[in-house]
Amino acid sequence: MKVTLKDGSVREYTEAKSILDIAKDLSEGLARAACAGEVDGERVDLRTIVDKDCCVSILTFEDKGGKDAFRHTAAHIMAQAVKRLYPNAKLAIGPSIDDGFYYDIDSDEVLTSEDFPAIEAEMKKIVKENLLLERFELSREDAIRFFEEKDEHYKIELIRDLPEDAVISLYRQGDFTDLCAGPHLMSTKPVKAFKLMKIAGAYWRGNEKNKMLTRIYGTAYTKNADLEAYVAMLEEAKKRDHRKLGKELNLFMFSEEGPGFPFFLPKGMVLKNTLMQYWREIHEREGYVEIATPVMLNRHLWETSGHWDHYKENMYTTVIDDEDFAIKPMNCPGGMLVYKSQPHSYRELPLRLAEVGLVHRHEKSGALHGLMRVRCFSQDDAHIFMTPEQIRDEIKGVVRLISEVYQLFGFRYLIELSTRPEDSMGSDEDWEMATNGLREALEDMNLEYIVNEGDGAFYGPKIDFHLVDAIGRTWQCGTIQLDFQLPQRFGAEYIGADGEMHRPIMIHRVCFGSIERFIGILTEHFAGKFPTWLSPVQVKVLPISDKYSAYGHQVLKRLKEAGIRCEIDERAEKIGYKIREARNERVPYMLVVGQKEEENGLISVRSRFEGDEGQKELNDFIDTVKAEIGTRERKEEKAE
Repeated sequence: MKVTLKDGSVREYTEAKSILDIAKDLSEGLARAACAGEVDGERVDLRTIVDKDCCVSILTFEDKGGKDAFRHTAAHIMAQAVKRLYPNAKLAIGPSIDDGFYYDIDSDEVLTSEDFPAIEAEMKKIVKENLLLERFELSREDAIRFFEEKDEHYKIELIRDLPEDAVISLYRQGDFTDLCAGPHLMSTKPVKAFKLMKIAGAYWRGNEKNKMLTRIYGTAYTKNADLEAYVAMLEEAKKRDHRKLGKELNLFMFSEEGPGFPFFLPKGMVLKNTLMQYWREIHEREGYVEIATPVMLNRHLWETSGHWDHYKENMYTTVIDDEDFAIKPMNCPGGMLVYKSQPHSYRELPLRLAEVGLVHRHEKSGALHGLMRVRCFSQDDAHIFMTPEQIRDEIKGVVRLISEVYQLFGFRYLIELSTRPEDSMGSDEDWEMATNGLREALEDMNLEYIVNEGDGAFYGPKIDFHLVDAIGRTWQCGTIQLDFQLPQRFGAEYIGADGEMHRPIMIHRVCFGSIERFIGILTEHFAGKFPTWLSPVQVKVLPISDKYSAYGHQVLKRLKEAGIRCEIDERAEKIGYKIREARNERVPYMLVVGQKEEENGLISVRSRFEGDEGQKELNDFIDTVKAEIGTRERKEEKAE
């Protein structure tokens, strides 16, 4: 049999082999690191036997599939530990998630984080026992009987909901057996670096009518050093939490009168407007024109766009004059109406319509999270209408623009190509052409990307940009979606060079994504210490005492005339206190003024970047800061 590997090379074998055997044939080191395998795109255990021609990938902890198998095994180890300590506890589900794993448990005894040390100690015993994980299959009747004997009614419900032809697999490790599709590690031994993180309530199957279960979250790594680094990152993330900083810096607020609907305060509006000023500057440079479309449009529009069928549960609806209306969850259908409002020629294309539109989406209350997950937000959309020949160049132009934006803020980013989902509309030919257009543009630019099968929008494939922030977390922000469907559904046309009517192709794209979410990400990325050009207050004037307030106001007036955002602190406090307060407010520059400064017409400068910079001429300082603001320089902070 011929086995094609991830790098395209082919290995030939005369007899069937397990994935682990193939890994050993490639490298003993690879076999030691292997967590799972992939055969023709399907994730499998290392124990899976390969007996025919196929494509095989060996998945380590560095791969998402390997990480999932590792952490899914950790979830089983935790469940086994819980059952040993609390035999009457009932188990629900326990999947791996992006940053670890969880297990939902129904226990008569109230479980709290104070129980974590005992559970972790039992988990260590299970790891030390080096229990083999054995996969086996049962018929539906036998599987139900098996879990009836164990009084695990959640497992029975899951089995009964499986399709009639489903393979029902279980995994056994020592005295513990769980219903599971896998894959898993070969044994419990490798899972040595783990930690239980938090506890929460979770309704069974996410339905608030069902019983509330106890959800225990944990994480696991192959090395203790990586686990410690992750825990340290979480501690740093707590300090950077945008909800905490947003309150401290008076940027935004939330109110119980509008859960999930953010209120921007004056300083937050300065930050938001400064971002948008930059956004408009670069979009004008790139040939975009800005439009605005209504927040509410009728049902017919959303039926035409496909949103009424594919997205209605996330939309807010109402009735006006006996007609159904919906508040827009997306800007694109309104953009289509603008395009169709007048005839177009191929000579006008590509036509780049930009819109920072306010959209509303219904999110469950439990999913709301500061600015990161809200119910209304401003989306920096653009819709580009073009000919088929312009696809590749337009995509490359958008990629360059998004890259420029992220580099300005110091973000690295990862690129993901998402393909056709199950719930999609359009022909196979259109989807293939759209997907190839995105792929070819990325390959033309020599950009690395990973493929996320089946995660495209319902109307087209997309490129997603995942930002990597200052402490290593990733955030999905920018996206480029290629759409053949909406122009067709709306009957959009242009007159071609041949004088005939043709259908344009449409790009949906965002740079920031949600402006609100991007502000949350920036707040955490910079820990509230925004670059000077973005800071709501760029300079704070600090008179040493009331006697020097008049001179302080002279300095303030000069700064304002130069277009620098500034404030003065005239409180009857000691200068040390004023400096500490300004530092807590993350102000980039503090100008201390007292007797010496007034007598010599100078200022004493303290900054986040150099600390005490000594006395300077005010004009020189203004010129320096204006240059920093004008170039949008991102200066390194001085270590505290």
